[in-house]
Amino acid sequence: MPAEVQERTKVEQLMALVHQRIEQRTLVPGARLASVRAMAESVGVSKSTVVEAYDRLAAEGVIRARAGSGFYVAAPLAPLAIAGVDNRREQEIDPLWMLRQSLHARPDAMLLGCGWLPEAWLPQDLLRKGLRGIARGTDPSCITGYGSPMGSEPLRRLVARRLGEQGLEAGPDQILLTDSGTQAIDLICRFLIEPGDAVLIDDPCYFNFQTLLRAHRARPIGVPFTPNGPDVAAFEQALKDHAPRLYITNSACHNPTGAAISAPVAHRVLKLAEAHDLIVVEDDIFADFEAEPTPRYAAFDALDRVIRVGSFSKSLSSAVRCGHIAARPDWIAALTDLRIATSMSGSPISTELIHSVLTDGSYRRHVERLRGRLAQAMTRAITRLRPLGIAPWIEPRAGPFLWAQLPHGLDAVAVTRRALDRNMVLAPGNVFSVSQTAGSYMRLNVAMMTDDRVYDALAYALG
Repeated sequence: MPAEVQERTKVEQLMALVHQRIEQRTLVPGARLASVRAMAESVGVSKSTVVEAYDRLAAEGVIRARAGSGFYVAAPLAPLAIAGVDNRREQEIDPLWMLRQSLHARPDAMLLGCGWLPEAWLPQDLLRKGLRGIARGTDPSCITGYGSPMGSEPLRRLVARRLGEQGLEAGPDQILLTDSGTQAIDLICRFLIEPGDAVLIDDPCYFNFQTLLRAHRARPIGVPFTPNGPDVAAFEQALKDHAPRLYITNSACHNPTGAAISAPVAHRVLKLAEAHDLIVVEDDIFADFEAEPTPRYAAFDALDRVIRVGSFSKSLSSAVRCGHIAARPDWIAALTDLRIATSMSGSPISTELIHSVLTDGSYRRHVERLRGRLAQAMTRAITRLRPLGIAPWIEPRAGPFLWAQLPHGLDAVAVTRRALDRNMVLAPGNVFSVSQTAGSYMRLNVAMMTDDRVYDALAYALG
């Protein structure tokens, strides 16, 4: 680790120590902090580390310097936290429960219910290399200016080439960069639906599809999902009964089941979409996890009535927010105007960083390693779950998700609450189900299941 990174970490640790002492009432407003020399000796860091930590705490308003006297606590006391109180059990386990728990979890928590990869699996060195390149760059607009409303043209051209490798021909004028895949779907909903419109989603489906649709006052209509895609007969009946405007789905590495659509199902769905004037929104943020692309609605449809959404947060970094929309040029023009009206433009730093990483030869090797690690993790998880009586719905060909049924008709919500005793966050099936018919299922993230303590905690949660 570079010396400057180590020093920065020590500064942050010392700041956290002072914050903790204030919160615990060891230091109260007006109390004098140890001198720079005394603090350095007691904590075992350099005096320069203490000086920087004190300066940053003073900038935050937590402490105050008095000339010739030292540093004193200036911050008002925070409300006293009662150790050991955990209200997670009382919270309703709704479609956002798991996400709230995962984002607020302790650093040592077992996040089997989350939707991302472990930080150690992501290309941190590549990202640092890209950031250093941006810092050394000579174009000031990258770090101080607004980005283009459609997003960086070099990155849009690169996205177009990557789509071509997946069988989807699209030009840069058919691509709009967004802050994330979630923002992409939000823009599409703003553009295409009105309050009260019916929108088809899979049952089960990614839980945030439900929450986004409800935020737009639309009516989510669930269609049973099979290992080959949506149940075509139920899909057709839903079209007749509800006249929906959109169908939002994952066609590959399906969230939460890990399934992929078959070509016959894709053709049938697109025929029905054409007959009923339905627009298909294909959320394809896990595309890089597939070694061989499976069927895609957008590739069959050539972006006529299919809108394709992508993102780099799963394979690259959740901290570097950037997604994209691929659609007809006239729709992209309208979506760009909507993007300007709602968020002006994206971050040039993010798009420059992503372009730098994607064009580095190491990224392809990183993705190949990810695929191998996920395949190994999937095989191991299925093997270790069998003795616990947890059965996979299917064995996915790619991606991190395993949709699994609990033994003996156990209730997934009850198991989830019990898992909290062991610092484990699970994702019970009904948070993904509009019809609430997945009460005995769980979505498991196999990338988070490489530690043996996971299986002991699961055995405890199962009772």
